[in-house]
Amino acid sequence: MRQPETKAVAVASFEQYLTVGEGKYSYWLWDLYQARLATPSGKFVDYQQSVPLLLELRYLRDITKTEFVDATVDQWGIQAGAVQKQHKLWAGELTTLWRDVKKGDMLSAELHADGLISFYFNQQLLGKTKDPNLGPAFFDIWLSEKTTAPELRQLLLKLP
Repeated sequence: MRQPETKAVAVASFEQYLTVGEGKYSYWLWDLYQARLATPSGKFVDYQQSVPLLLELRYLRDITKTEFVDATVDQWGIQAGAVQKQHKLWAGELTTLWRDVKKGDMLSAELHADGLISFYFNQQLLGKTKDPNLGPAFFDIWLSEKTTAPELRQLLLKLP
């Protein structure tokens, strides 16, 4: 009798990461997600000195992939002054990797030294980005001084 084929699924273990900071992000009346920033040392200096870097987003409500990608592009546009052609290309890349999230799901982004991000959905690998510039731009949504969520940035980076 033939055995059914099983696909190996890459499951992430983030035990090597120590929390830098965490906080909740709300928009108007809606609590959207709980965020956690982590590094191997538990400290964040900058992208070059703190990689690998982990950002975990645990969702507090259902959000479609399209809503998530659109919100990401909007944030890039705000930080850059306008949506750039590159942002739209990155959106296509994220659309192939991400999926809809339900309340309680976790999306994790692991930034590597080469600027690429490994994305995980509930600790299962979704895939890795191809453009090394996407990684810092994605993390800038939360960590840049230009963020639209300065209170969350302060909590994630443990700023005074």
